[in-house]
Amino acid sequence: MSELRVRAATPADLDAVLAFWKVAAEGTSISDDTDGVARLLARDPESLVLAEEEDELVGTVIAGFDGWRCHLYRLAVHPGHRRRGVGGALLAAAEARFTALGGRRGDAMVLDRNELAHHAWRAAGYAPEPQWSRWVKHLDA
Repeated sequence: MSELRVRAATPADLDAVLAFWKVAAEGTSISDDTDGVARLLARDPESLVLAEEEDELVGTVIAGFDGWRCHLYRLAVHPGHRRRGVGGALLAAAEARFTALGGRRGDAMVLDRNELAHHAWRAAGYAPEPQWSRWVKHLDA
């Protein structure tokens, strides 16, 4: 395995990230488009974290901080690079970012049906909180 490089995304990465999510992410979101990701980077330029090997995108995580809570979205690792520490490296970078910003708790959005991801999240020290349920409203609907 070549050296893994973790860095913040730039606007030049948007097309590659969107194409990557179609291959590596389990499902898509209403905001998975160029405008949505561009807004994310404009508001918080270091929130989208990328993992690369030999200039190939192999993983992503969105590490959003609203000043109060730390939120993790879009942890995705290319199927050909899973179980090699990419997800762990992305989560470590996200957690370091949160700590530097004063964050104290990370909340992760993980699909119930994505059982492959549950192992990775548990290995990283995350656990589901059954007392909470997620309520969603699509604002553009």
